[in-house]
Amino acid sequence: MLKNKLKSFRHKYEMNQLEFAAFLGVNKSLYNRWERQQGQPNSVSMIKLAKKLGCKIDDLFEEVPD
Repeated sequence: MLKNKLKSFRHKYEMNQLEFAAFLGVNKSLYNRWERQQGQPNSVSMIKLAKKLGCKIDDLFEEVPD
């Protein structure tokens, strides 16, 4: 299972969810689902997120035990 680190990135940029979603180019409800682990970005979105945040895709996620 993968847990995304989007909330950590959002705090690093000192933005609320609405601001960060706009920065990433997605709507707030979609971003909120990602942050609450109720869905994951698809592969295209992951590439865009990593590019926008200046990191590798692997940096967006951490492995958690089952």
